[in-house]
Amino acid sequence: MISFVRGTLAGVSENKIEIDTGALGYEVNVPASVLDELPPIGTEVKVYTYLSHKEDEMSLFGFTTKDALAMFKLLINVNGIGPRGALGILSVFTPVDLRFAVLAGDAKAISRAPGIGPKTAQRLIIELKDKVSLEDGLAHFNDDVQPAAGKNNAADMSAKNEAVVALTVLGYSNSEALKAVQGIDVTGMTTEDILKAALKKLTF
Repeated sequence: MISFVRGTLAGVSENKIEIDTGALGYEVNVPASVLDELPPIGTEVKVYTYLSHKEDEMSLFGFTTKDALAMFKLLINVNGIGPRGALGILSVFTPVDLRFAVLAGDAKAISRAPGIGPKTAQRLIIELKDKVSLEDGLAHFNDDVQPAAGKNNAADMSAKNEAVVALTVLGYSNSEALKAVQGIDVTGMTTEDILKAALKKLTF
């Protein structure tokens, strides 16, 4: 299992990159969104990877965050969505936005991804709705950005979760509630403080 590849970015083409590790050069399939995040050719790059095995082919798929890789692994286990289909979905959606769509049951939004029709989008929602949650969406807001900073401790996360629940009680959808608390620095804030800040965002 190749968990990640780190080396010099040697080449970029449509949905593929080449990484030179010194002894080996790896061709890695990536979502279109990753291409905008890449450093210049000739500089170091690191991607988290998944190795796909077929009878006559082995393909490496890469992502710049562990969260994107985790979402990719969930997607390829959905009936009718293979690695290429999952790559297409993650070219259109960030993992956070895809969680929003799944939690909100927004098949119309998901069907905008290439090769994903309304029926497949609905199947995706059905199969993933029990595998993602409000807590997942909140926990990954700062994933891979400040993984060791301890910014969101248990008390902060609890207050944030309570604010999301409060927003849904007020009539906002799961998707709207999650988006409203996204990006709020909740360190030391009470549930009431977070709720006020979220409502301020929702009214503008």
